[in-house]
Amino acid sequence: MSVDTWRKIIVASVVHVAFIAFWWLSVIVSDIPEYILPTPWLALQTLGTENYNWVFHFAATAQEIFGGYILALVVGVAFAAVFTWSRRLDETLMPLLVTLNMIPKVAMAPLFIVWLRFGIETNIVITFTICFFPILLNTARGLREVEPDLLDLVRSLNGSRWQLFIKIQLPGALPYVFSGMKVATVLAVAGAIVGEFIQSDRGLGWFMLVTQEALNTDAMVMALLLVTLIGVILYGAVILLERTFVVQDARIE
Repeated sequence: MSVDTWRKIIVASVVHVAFIAFWWLSVIVSDIPEYILPTPWLALQTLGTENYNWVFHFAATAQEIFGGYILALVVGVAFAAVFTWSRRLDETLMPLLVTLNMIPKVAMAPLFIVWLRFGIETNIVITFTICFFPILLNTARGLREVEPDLLDLVRSLNGSRWQLFIKIQLPGALPYVFSGMKVATVLAVAGAIVGEFIQSDRGLGWFMLVTQEALNTDAMVMALLLVTLIGVILYGAVILLERTFVVQDARIE
């Protein structure tokens, strides 16, 4: 990694540590009751509580987030490619997709339970529906904004539509694709938690609802931190992929 990358990592780490220290000191100095806001140490101590089964709930939420996100990425990029290849399909189906995207996904969650079934699969679908549209829009825009001269050059060399897409359009659209992926990371976490709030018997969102009834605020905060950790891991993976493909291409150019 470059010096600039290490500098960014160090700065981000220092800011996060400073935030945790501010949280800790604020609770102690202000004498905030534990049941309202526990210190970071009290929240971490709940990880040693065996009956909470953290690994089980963490794995369930991670499966919903990553499953729905990857599905949205694959389908979103595929639809964007099809719409770019066919203007007629774009003009016909894109307005419908825009309208469907206006439907509140939270309001559709009970219908998903009726249509599908109670479980992780339904939460994956909810996550997918929330993440799909940003990826589709950004990818479609990137595919359309490729330089026309490059497309004409490949066509003059008898390049096929598939070659145009793989060698010119998709590489040129990668910055837009990753922009949509970054937005979708936040939405993926929200979608999975919303699904667990509405229907689930496992996961960190469901766990927060259960511990809320007993006012176990320390466990609720720990669950919230673990959900955030999943989101950070997903976002970090997107950043790593972006640096691998987009930045490397920029250096070659």
